[in-house]
Amino acid sequence: MSVVSVQVVPEGARTVPEQARVAAELGPPARLWPSLVAVYRAQLSRARVSRIPLLFVATFQSVGISVMMRGVVDSGGEARSVVAGSSVLVVAYVALNLLSQYFGQLRASGGLDHYATLPVPPAAVVLGAAAAYASFTVPGTLVTAVFGCVLFGLPLTNLWVLLAVIPLAGAALSGLGAAFGLLAPRPELATLLGQLGMSAALLLGVLPADRMPGIVRLARDLLPSTYGVEAYARTFVAHPDWAAVLGDLGVCAGVGVISLAAATRAYRRAAVR
Repeated sequence: MSVVSVQVVPEGARTVPEQARVAAELGPPARLWPSLVAVYRAQLSRARVSRIPLLFVATFQSVGISVMMRGVVDSGGEARSVVAGSSVLVVAYVALNLLSQYFGQLRASGGLDHYATLPVPPAAVVLGAAAAYASFTVPGTLVTAVFGCVLFGLPLTNLWVLLAVIPLAGAALSGLGAAFGLLAPRPELATLLGQLGMSAALLLGVLPADRMPGIVRLARDLLPSTYGVEAYARTFVAHPDWAAVLGDLGVCAGVGVISLAAATRAYRRAAVR
């Protein structure tokens, strides 16, 4: 065995080439917006076939509630509450019920491990899935709103307000639905929580507030979809209070940011288990 002196070893053999070190460095992390768009497109194409029948059920249910309430209320403030509440109910059905089921099944089946291996920020997964599911509520919400306005003789002039109500109320409710699915230890419990949330949106959003007892009205004020209902209901009068409408939409936006942030944190917690 021979020993080679360190002086005779070439300088390049003793050090790692600079080019090799540069090649070994990791690439920059994925940006939020491109990742969100990619997740949104993937979820939209995946859910297009499987969720359309359920969306039809949500629309049919909301239209049926409007018809049923037509025999109870005639016009005025109560009719405005019924039309606005049944319209937002389509959003609640998809955002709370379907999204909680989706994330609950994803967690139970190990689907979160697939997303954890992708270079996608956790916020992009939650926001992309929520946006994809919320997109399916637009046709059903508009159909329910038009049908309700015609049924109760309300004006269609400010129907465009729904273009703001749908994404803002949808964001608030989607965050809650995703958190239900990610935090529930079993998918059956996630489904139960989503259905309870949708039932609360149905009872507290469609029924006129002035007929509720005080404790129920307090629970109604805590429900995020209530402010979307109020924002749309205010636009049926001849001279809407646009400041109040913007205030209600602002509450929806604020709750949406908080609920989506909570869902993102729940996703990180569930993905590392």
